[in-house]
Amino acid sequence: MKSHRYHSFIKWTGNYGKGTKSYSSYDRSYDIIISNKPTLKGSADSAFRGDASMHNPEDLFLVSLSSCHMLWYLHLCADANITVVNYCDKASAKMNISEGGKGFFEEATLRPQVIILEKDKFQLAKSLHQQANEYCFIANSCNFPIHHKPIISILD
Repeated sequence: MKSHRYHSFIKWTGNYGKGTKSYSSYDRSYDIIISNKPTLKGSADSAFRGDASMHNPEDLFLVSLSSCHMLWYLHLCADANITVVNYCDKASAKMNISEGGKGFFEEATLRPQVIILEKDKFQLAKSLHQQANEYCFIANSCNFPIHHKPIISILD
C-alpha cells in the first residue's frame, strides 16, 4: 500500500480580546494555511454564529467531494479517449444535527454537467461517473450515500 501525507495549519483569528469567555464573546473566523498555497479565510456556517461571506467546513467538505469526483472523472475520460471540453458541478449535501448537537452528513448529490466531443462515446462518458465515484478518495472516506445525476452533452 502506498501512503500520502497531507499537512495543514489553521489559526483562529476571532479573539476579540476576551477569548472564549462566553459563547458570544468571540468570532468564529480562522485562516487555513497550507504551505506554498494562498491562505483561505474560514468561519463557521452562519447558522452557527459564523461569517456567511467566508468558507465554512461544511462547504469545504462538499467541495472536496465534488472536486475529487471531477478529477477522477477527467482522468478516466482521458484514458478512454473522451474529450471533455467543459465540466461543472452544482453539488448539494444534507447535514442533520441531533438533539444533542452532534452533526452528520446524511447524503450528498453531485450534478455534473459535462460537454464532450465524441458523440459515439456518450454512454461511456455517462457510465464513467460510477467508476469515478469508486476511485474518489474522498467518496471512499464517507459513510453516507453519494448520488450522481450527471448531464452529458455533445459539443455541436
